[in-house]
Amino acid sequence: MSPLSPLLIANPVEPAEIADALGLHRPTPEQATVIASPVEPSLVVAGAGAGKTETMAARVVWLVTNGIVSPERVLGLTFTRKAARQLGERVRARLRRLAGSGLLERLDPTGGLRATVVAGEPTVLTYHAYAGRLLSEHGLRLPVQPGVRLLSETSSWQLAHRVVSTWDNDLETDRVPSSVTAQLLALAGELGEHLVSTERLGEYTSWLCEVIENAPRAKGQRASLPVKLMEVMAAQRFRLELLPLVEAYHRRKRAEGALDFADQMSLAAQLADHYPAVVTGERERYGAVLLDEYQDTGHAQRVLLRSLFGGGGHRPMPVTAVGDPAQAIYGWRGASAANLPRFTTDFPRHSGERLEPAHEFGLLTSFRNPPEILELANAVAEPLRARGLGVERLRAREGAGPADIAVSLQPDVRAEREWVADALARRWFAEKEESGKPPTAAVLVRRRADMAPIASELRMRGLPVEVVGLGGLLDEPEVADLVSTLRVLADPLAGSAAARLLTGARWRLAAADLAALWRRANELSSPAPSGGAGEEPTLVMERAEQAGLIDAVDEPGSPERYSEDGYRRIRRVGAELAALRRRLDQSLPELVADVERTLLLDVESLARPGSAGRAHLDAFAEVVTDYAETAPTATLLSFVDYLNTAAHAEDGLTPGEVEVVPDRVQVLTVHSAKGLEWEVVAVPHLVADVFPSKRRSSSWLRTSTALPAILRGDSADLPELRVSEGFDRKEVQEALELHEEGFAEREADEERRLCYVALTRSERALIVSGHWWNESSTRPKGPSVFLTDIAEVLRASDPPIGSLASWAEEPAADDENPLVADSRTGRWPLDPLGDRRTGVSTGVELVFAEMAAAPPEPDPATPVAPVETPVETAAADSDEEWPLPPEPEEFSEEEPFEESEEDPSDEVDPEDPDGWASDTDVLLAERARARATVDRVVLPSQLSVSQLVELAADADALAQRLRRPLPLPPNSFARRGTAFHGWLEQRFSGDRLLEIDDLPGAADFGEAPDSDFEELQEAFERSEWAERVPLAVEIPFSADVEGITVRGRMDAVYADADGGWTVVDWKTGGVPSAERLPALAVQLAAYRLAWAALKGVPVERVRAAFHYVRPGHTLRPADLLDAEGLRDLLRNVPSE
Repeated sequence: MSPLSPLLIANPVEPAEIADALGLHRPTPEQATVIASPVEPSLVVAGAGAGKTETMAARVVWLVTNGIVSPERVLGLTFTRKAARQLGERVRARLRRLAGSGLLERLDPTGGLRATVVAGEPTVLTYHAYAGRLLSEHGLRLPVQPGVRLLSETSSWQLAHRVVSTWDNDLETDRVPSSVTAQLLALAGELGEHLVSTERLGEYTSWLCEVIENAPRAKGQRASLPVKLMEVMAAQRFRLELLPLVEAYHRRKRAEGALDFADQMSLAAQLADHYPAVVTGERERYGAVLLDEYQDTGHAQRVLLRSLFGGGGHRPMPVTAVGDPAQAIYGWRGASAANLPRFTTDFPRHSGERLEPAHEFGLLTSFRNPPEILELANAVAEPLRARGLGVERLRAREGAGPADIAVSLQPDVRAEREWVADALARRWFAEKEESGKPPTAAVLVRRRADMAPIASELRMRGLPVEVVGLGGLLDEPEVADLVSTLRVLADPLAGSAAARLLTGARWRLAAADLAALWRRANELSSPAPSGGAGEEPTLVMERAEQAGLIDAVDEPGSPERYSEDGYRRIRRVGAELAALRRRLDQSLPELVADVERTLLLDVESLARPGSAGRAHLDAFAEVVTDYAETAPTATLLSFVDYLNTAAHAEDGLTPGEVEVVPDRVQVLTVHSAKGLEWEVVAVPHLVADVFPSKRRSSSWLRTSTALPAILRGDSADLPELRVSEGFDRKEVQEALELHEEGFAEREADEERRLCYVALTRSERALIVSGHWWNESSTRPKGPSVFLTDIAEVLRASDPPIGSLASWAEEPAADDENPLVADSRTGRWPLDPLGDRRTGVSTGVELVFAEMAAAPPEPDPATPVAPVETPVETAAADSDEEWPLPPEPEEFSEEEPFEESEEDPSDEVDPEDPDGWASDTDVLLAERARARATVDRVVLPSQLSVSQLVELAADADALAQRLRRPLPLPPNSFARRGTAFHGWLEQRFSGDRLLEIDDLPGAADFGEAPDSDFEELQEAFERSEWAERVPLAVEIPFSADVEGITVRGRMDAVYADADGGWTVVDWKTGGVPSAERLPALAVQLAAYRLAWAALKGVPVERVRAAFHYVRPGHTLRPADLLDAEGLRDLLRNVPSE
């Protein structure tokens, strides 16, 4: 397909016609204007809930349909993997519909256009992943050596901490090394983000220090510097002290062949800015670019994208940037809100011989919010527009239903929480009773500290609650239990981790039992009385070794020390830990999975409302796997040390991605809620100094880790520091104060944008509140300016658009805080059931009553001796691998249920005193019932080729995996196969300079090459395929078979001398048996049909083969399934 097709551009297919052909809703006039905008750079200001994702996908489809660009030449960039996945799936789904709609055949009867659409696949990545890929292909130009390692935040912290800890030069500070490490990394990140050298920063900072120090005294001033100037000087001097540490950190990274995230983006920007060949290559690769959430990009990202796809020196491209200046809320982490308005000049369009600003369009119709909610949100954002925000008021769609708005100002924070919980509970239960299902609901707070108290109030009203991101991943309950266990396995003296395990929800060891355990630990750690001169000194030393809680768990001593339940629980947790210690030789991922299963965390996570618990465990499993792959010699001890570092460096690691879920109320911060929506939303604590927050100035004048405004990439949009060498101290101080006021105004604007984001998350009901007194202050807080703005809108509306439920009077000047003297009590250990205890206990009593009334079970059948498999026999012969049966008391029920007393008349079988045979009979009967049960598993709408092979080989096994998906166990052979495929792709392409797996956004190539890997390489070089050049490698495809989308990726395709093609799949394992070959051949059949469809040729012209690399054997199955055969394979399987 040519870059521009004059025939199709002359008579473009309209967006409405495309939507009709695809069976979709027609776009609105606003959306249609964006979709069919000129093939030039465009800025789209898209308000909250305005359908930007669908519009971007429709833009791609319009460009493809009209022959302007082929799918594989489309690049989409966004910020998170979740957003990239959603955008990519939406675009690919629309292109699949386009290919099957018949529209392309009408436009191009030759079938060429449809074949192009079917063959191509757009690229959708995160901004960082794209920068990483650019660096992998062109890094040697800088140079960045191949094999560079990308550091995680925690790895960066560890490396920087080593720099700080070993620093032997003077450093005038009272800060601890961990604090200096954090500041070093923050400053290094700022330098990278704004492409500033340490030399330039040092020169400017030194100049400012001289200006302040040398400024003459004003009339009436003391000889010493004013306090405010001394504070500014202290920040500047410490920044100067940090610069040598930053340089040492950079040297250490280079020495270890490593980069951090800031390096990655800044180096990619340098490549784009200084190497025209890089720009030419990317513009040839991509013909259309989508830039999502552009208001959240930073300076280095702006330079990267402007250099590649903007500027005036190249033919304008259809670059579409989408963003909303009213939702620019990430300035605190490096985003520059000025990038959005600057897009029009960074990406100009040609008007004859002149360059003019890019087109600008708006998507200002919200499909999410009712008009009443938008009236409140627009009122909050009005001061931003007055200061030149550059976006019109958001409006509701036609026919949008009325909103349910409730606003209140309560006397104190406790009364406010109660009011919010009552208001939300009424709406939640009313909706559930009326429609049969509850609404999606969320409480959005400004501070994490407010999450737990509001969640407690919600639970007291019987609402299911999920607290999202109260801390980092390590603070999530299931992950914290898992990590505590890892810590005590690595270090028996980890007292806090042991205490968490013993007093947590599972074991709930009472305070008296815990105290007795501590006393036992002290006994074990105290030296025994001397046995006399003949006692061996080594024994005395061993007894003198310090013992911890876990030592006491292993050797608890006399049962009389503890309560009956406490002793039983101590013995059980000791048995679990002992069993885990016997399995410490597993790989790190396998060990962590083992601990998860042993603690029953997999089961507990499913018991929590929704999928958050499972998502957190999965996210932690990714952390474990990534660590194990980047550190081949990883041990449990080193991993625990890594987690300790992560607790400081990354605030406990990033939790799993937030998803809106039904059936529970989610409590999260406003920042975490961006991009999400709920039917019912509560925004509490719109209180002075809370929302908007009152933070110490983040101005660079008092923050050593921030760059001076004049050095930042967005300096033109920042307050200017107007100071010169001729100023006296008073003039200098006034200039500095005026400069700081400008930064304070910017922070206030960002808080206002944050409130706008919070209000626009609601689809129907909005609850907003504040209070006068908090828990501890001596002066009342009162409503913030945001709550006041909202109340004024409600009071002025006629008819009323919402309810101003209550508005508490301001306390008198001499009033005292009523909450300060109101003491509260708590219970420890915490009851895991909380307010559900009464309901659960009632349910348990009902179950026991039914069990007591049920007829007795029949006598167990004659015991059947189990048959040992060879593996079981080997394990049974090894005491190291096969733990002894637990003590009978370990099977006792836990509190609060009492065991039923045994009937003294019951006889005990002398041959089976412990009842093992009876238990075996019960288990065998359960297994028989399970095997007799037939579950109907429905095929999903999409299958991979591997799943297609599994369907042909063993449909039942596939059904089991679909019914309960589980991660595959770590497999070194699979990793080696992946690495080999990556090596082949690199060998054939010949232009990749860095290993892709070292950078984010790409697949992992596995472990470092070993001797087996080298043998595979040598074997391939001896094969018939080594001298042949493939036509294509790693070709993705998707095809519709019986309503199911089959996806896959072909390894290589070779052109044959007779004009046909051979699709080859590389295999690094052994040659399969004849019995397995028919099922495996399904893979080749799918590849063969896919290539034939991509090329538009008869399937008979395409051959397919497996090449088994190690033995050098190429296997060409004779009878491959045709299209009808694949359809038959799927036809009789249930599908949606």
